[in-house]
Order: sequence, then C-alpha cells, then structure tokens
Amino acid sequence: MITPALQELLTITIPPDRIATTPAHPRDSARLLHIVRATGEMTDRTIRDLPSLLSPKDLLVLNNSKVIPARLICSQNRTELLLLEETSPGWWTALGTPSKRLQPGTIVFPDPVPGLSLTGPAPQLRVEKTIPGGQLVLKVLGDSLNLEQYGLPPLPPYILKSRKTQGQLDFQTSDPIDYQTTYAQPLGSVAAPTAGLHFTPELLAQLPHAFVTLHVGLGTFRPIKTEDFRDHPMHTEHYQIPAGFAEKAAAADRLIAVGTTSARVLESAPTLNPHQGTTSAFLYPPYEFKRVGGLLTNFHLAHSTLLLLVAAFTGPELTLRAYRHALEKNYRFFSFGDAMLVL
Repeated sequence: MITPALQELLTITIPPDRIATTPAHPRDSARLLHIVRATGEMTDRTIRDLPSLLSPKDLLVLNNSKVIPARLICSQNRTELLLLEETSPGWWTALGTPSKRLQPGTIVFPDPVPGLSLTGPAPQLRVEKTIPGGQLVLKVLGDSLNLEQYGLPPLPPYILKSRKTQGQLDFQTSDPIDYQTTYAQPLGSVAAPTAGLHFTPELLAQLPHAFVTLHVGLGTFRPIKTEDFRDHPMHTEHYQIPAGFAEKAAAADRLIAVGTTSARVLESAPTLNPHQGTTSAFLYPPYEFKRVGGLLTNFHLAHSTLLLLVAAFTGPELTLRAYRHALEKNYRFFSFGDAMLVL
C-alpha cells in the first residue's frame, strides 16, 4: 500500500539553493541528522560525532568502488559522452547527447581536462552502433583513451545545472578528489557512493569498519517514471564481498551500511562469504531488513529508488519528518550534501 506519507515523500520539492554544488571541507565537518527509529528522536550533529554515536561493537560497511572519470566533453563535435562500461579493451558503452550528432560512424574528439599538461596524441572514438535504451557502442581509435587526461568526474546533472545557475564553473579543479571516497580502490563506478564521501582517513581509523565493492551504474540514479513505483525496472550491478568480511560481520552486534549501495549488497547477497555476484535488489516499504542494523546515507532525490530504500529502513512517516526537519534547519542536499544516521 502506498501511504500518504510515502506519496508525499516521493514528490518532495527541494529548493534549488539547497542543492550542494561542492562538499563540506573538511569532509567530516558535514552535518549529520541522527535519528532513532524506536522513538523518532532527531538530533543535529556532525559527521565527526560518529564515534560517540556508534558502539564499539558496530561495524561500518563501506563501498570502496572507485569512480571512473567517465564524462567526456567533445567541443569539436558539440557533444558530451558519459562512459558506462569498458566491455573489452578499447570498447565502451556510453550515453551521448545530443544523440542526433552521434550516429554510427561519427568520430568524436574529447577535450583534455582543463589545466593539464598533456602527453601523447589526442584520443579519438568512433560510434560503432546504437543499442536499445539509447546507449552507444564506442571504439577507441589508435592509442588507448587516457581518462586521467581526458575524462572528467561524472558529477550528477543537478550539480552541474546548479553550478551554471549560480555562475560557477562547470569543472572545478578539486572535483576529481571531492567526488571520490578517500578509500576508493577497484575502478568501476559511474557515480560515487556518496555517503562515503564524508569520511577522512583519520575518522575511519576510529571506527570498526569493513569494505564491500559495488560498482555503481547509471541505473542507480534513474528516476522512477512508472505510475506505480513497484513497476520500475530495476538495474543490475556487480558486487564483490572480500575474504575476511564474514568473520568481521559475525563478530559485530550491528552492521551499519554506509550508503544505499552497501545496504543493497548486504541485503541481497546469498552469503557474506567471499564471492562475486550481481544484484538488482529493489528495496521499498514494507521491506524488512535482514542484515542491516543501521544506515548512514545522504539526502536523496524525489522519485528515486534510493529514497525508497531509506523509507523502507526508516519508515515513510519518519523519513518524511526527517526531510522536513532538514529543510527547516538548512541542511545541504544530495551528492555533495549532508547526511543522516538512522539507528
């Protein structure tokens, strides 16, 4: 049943000036709304308060996937590409806009990252074909594509739009660091696991923690467009649980998922023993969580599967109260914004 609270939550409006276009500096100075599910109590804190809010027997579970510099600006072609996956060496699937300028056979010329000293010849990519869902198949011509020199961080469109509205630069030199967790390792995501952006190495060292890997795909942020959200086609993403994780999890009193991606791994993996797999888990009310005992997450867009997962864990009514509180107290929203800790 879609309750009035859930319906209101899924259509909540966030004023444009509340969308964070840059992160808090330092990372752990971001605000944190602490929520106790059993009582509904809410307290305004900061991320650096986490050691006092968690028990020594809690285990933070973080997603250590590294973001690909997947955004290519091609000024000569008047196009922009978002790389999705390198399916084999030199072959990529991607999204491109405007699509009319990206017909099969088109060769595109990515711009270099502003301010970099370049080495080697400029890359070229050819559109080989289009595939269902509006995706492109691209082939790198000649030398390999050096994304460190030609790729920009794939910041969400709402951040880029807000920057433009506020007269800020599209690309800021701090973006490659800001839009990456400090502990990122295996490369593979096209969007950051944003709850993890708040952690400094010093803060993380104070907290019992373990890593899983889920390579965030574009589908994570696809808005829900179906009349009934339960009909939304969920994406599939690759995950990995490393050796030693099951033992750490078994010794903990609670698993605290850092972000919705970690929560999806914990809830959908058939076992916490070492393995690789895929998940298309779509968690929404009244789902009952089996492994996750706490959730640290940013404030999410309306009409998103991420917000539904938060509502499933927190409860729609309490989640709506939390969003209203965050709006009233001038929290910053979305990927570079503040966070909530639900216990």
